[in-house]
Amino acid sequence: MNATLLAFVAALAFAGAYRLYGRHLRTRVLAVRDDEPTPAHRLADGVDYVASRRSVLFGHHFASIAGLGPILGPAIAVIWGWVPAVLWIVFGTIFIGGVHDFATLVLSLRNDGRSIGDVAKDLVGPRARLLFLVVVYFLMSLAMGVFVLVIATLFTGAANDGRIHPESHPESVLPVATLLLVAMGMGWAMYRRRWSFALVTVVGVALSFAGLVWGSQHPVLGVDRSLWIWILLAYAFAASVLPVWLLLQPRDYLNSFQLYAGMALMMVGLAVSRPDVVAPALNTTAPDLPPIFPFLFITVACGAVSGFHCLVSSGTTAKQISCARDAQAIGYGGMITEGMLAILAVLACTAGLSSAEEWHLHYASWTQADGLGPKIGAFVTGAARFLAALGLPERGSAAFAAVVVVSFALTTLDSATRLLRYNIQELGGSLGVAALRNRYVASLIAAGSIAAFAFLRIAGKPAGIVLWELFGTTNQLLGALALLTVTVWLARQGRPLGTVLLPMLFMFAMTLTAMVVKIREFYAQQAWPVFGFGLLLLLLATWLAIEGAIALRRAPEAARAQAAASPGA
Repeated sequence: MNATLLAFVAALAFAGAYRLYGRHLRTRVLAVRDDEPTPAHRLADGVDYVASRRSVLFGHHFASIAGLGPILGPAIAVIWGWVPAVLWIVFGTIFIGGVHDFATLVLSLRNDGRSIGDVAKDLVGPRARLLFLVVVYFLMSLAMGVFVLVIATLFTGAANDGRIHPESHPESVLPVATLLLVAMGMGWAMYRRRWSFALVTVVGVALSFAGLVWGSQHPVLGVDRSLWIWILLAYAFAASVLPVWLLLQPRDYLNSFQLYAGMALMMVGLAVSRPDVVAPALNTTAPDLPPIFPFLFITVACGAVSGFHCLVSSGTTAKQISCARDAQAIGYGGMITEGMLAILAVLACTAGLSSAEEWHLHYASWTQADGLGPKIGAFVTGAARFLAALGLPERGSAAFAAVVVVSFALTTLDSATRLLRYNIQELGGSLGVAALRNRYVASLIAAGSIAAFAFLRIAGKPAGIVLWELFGTTNQLLGALALLTVTVWLARQGRPLGTVLLPMLFMFAMTLTAMVVKIREFYAQQAWPVFGFGLLLLLLATWLAIEGAIALRRAPEAARAQAAASPGA
């Protein structure tokens, strides 16, 4: 199979879906009106609620939801073969991921920019809100604890013997640091000095790419991984408390240009080289390979649908949308773009490698394919070969791909810490603890929770690493719960349910099946800490599903009461 043809067909499917299905969701299902007021204007505070240009907010939103997910998830999932991965990414993105992101964004817009967990109180009940927030707190703390470890490993230059770690990319440190400084200058210039948006963008992008070229040639060596962890935690705290316009938004906006450039160059490289896919169409023979159902749908994650996205849509993005009509471009369009990135990641790991033998070397077993090094290595190698087809040096292309990967790992960390801060503030409201409503206190607790999963150890390993096997199922469970909340909302509004109800049922089926399978494995292995956490999450998920089913059954009654109260609506 020719990889160029696959990329073209996927791009055509995504473009058609945005125009047809996205418009159907906007007009018939969600009933978005161009003139409806947005929280960014009504509740403007200059810190979290900041009305933003669509292009800037798209970059911020896209970088926040993307991170490493649409690269690393598909890079693992191709072990089952390229056909299952491609089909799930295309159809999952169009009919589940895009619906999930768009719908949760609009739901938050209609509820003062509140998070999906907070809105669940009004739609499902107060217990649902508390349970939702607890699940989110665990998920975000665990995931970011592991991400801090991952980024610190990527930054760490050399082992005690002086050799570079195979999983490290110390050449990414200075480009990332340069981008942070440029982003803060850009935010100040746009929002405080009111300089020309176009001029600031051109200068900012030029400086960030110059920093990438210069910094990638000067790796930062000799910094211990533990010190990097503390530096990253301090950065995450700062990103959480600073106004969104000063760091988070312009940094993600600039970062998105690196990814746009990388995606465009990969597409052109594909068109020029026209490589064939060297991976098998279907592979079920790799040692210790989990069953494709349900684990393909858990593994791809952000490349097709991810519960984390509902936290971004309803946590930061909804507070910054200037016009309601931008919701389709940002919510549905952002997920479509991420789906295309996931397709490119699949092709890099299946057509970017030189032969079937090299592919089987990377994917000799599930244990090997699930490691950080092989995942990043397969993508970087494949992407570099696509760029080399344009005449670019392969070594420099590999450095560029590595910098993009590391930069997007950092976007997930800072955005997620801010979202965790929102979660803690909302928990403070639920529990009546006024101190937790303070953004500095909440940010300090958020950073401390992340640090706990990074530093505390279970059976001699970091707690985050031990519990990481729960992340995939918990993340997708969050997506199912978000779709359940949206389904109840639509039912109470008397809107069509099918486009949200069916994805919600599918996500619950895949996620709960995967959780039961993993819990049985943990029990058989006598891995009691992971078994205990997994069982607790399963019980919480079941409880929330029951609460949601009850609320859904009562929705028609609530819709009639609402219609009676607003006869002119």
